[in-house]
Amino acid sequence: MSENEITENETASEEESAVTDEAAVEAASSDAPAAPSLPPAAPVDPNAPPKPEVNDESPMDWYILKVAFNREDSIADALRKRVKMEGMEEYFGDIVVPSEDVATFTRDGKRRVTKRKLLPGYIMVYMSINDDTWFLVRETAGISDFTGAAGKPMPMEPDDVERFINRPLVDDEDDTPIKTAIPFKVGDRVRVKEGNFENQEGEVDVVDEANGRVTVIINIFGRSVPMELDHWQVEPL
Repeated sequence: MSENEITENETASEEESAVTDEAAVEAASSDAPAAPSLPPAAPVDPNAPPKPEVNDESPMDWYILKVAFNREDSIADALRKRVKMEGMEEYFGDIVVPSEDVATFTRDGKRRVTKRKLLPGYIMVYMSINDDTWFLVRETAGISDFTGAAGKPMPMEPDDVERFINRPLVDDEDDTPIKTAIPFKVGDRVRVKEGNFENQEGEVDVVDEANGRVTVIINIFGRSVPMELDHWQVEPL
């Protein structure tokens, strides 16, 4: 056999081997399992309840704000207006200037009931603390800051909420005790200006705002005697 014939046979054999290998690869590919398809989307139930909304805001609580003295009412009104203008009512509740009814007397002796602030220079607000509410409060004119430690607003103690906010309500106004604004405190020196002990001097021992009376210790015949008087019967020294 000539060298040309040997070479032609080897080339034919190599071509037949290549065809056989390609056929084997195609057969193996056709026998391999197909890739799994994604499951169909779950059907939407139109009657299913909506998913609850996640609320990351802090809970609402009572906070005390330091405000300009003698402007408590106007500043509270300004804060209420800003809350409404900014559409942030969901983060704010009551805004309160804690006060109580007291009786005062005019120069002609007429009794008049007025409001007396329990905490001059402060107002109280029921709110949720977050960046937006904190900024709104701090940017309201007349408000200096929240009360708290290290600049962090601190909620009111439950006892203080009961004392200043949840004050007992009385259905019959006639049964509501009204205190009398008495311009004296225990230890003040006063003079009796009318009555049997007129011009006698003494020291205030008890102040009874509920009844508008004071007890004054007066020296009579060398003895200290407590005398209960209407507050308008005495004057400061």
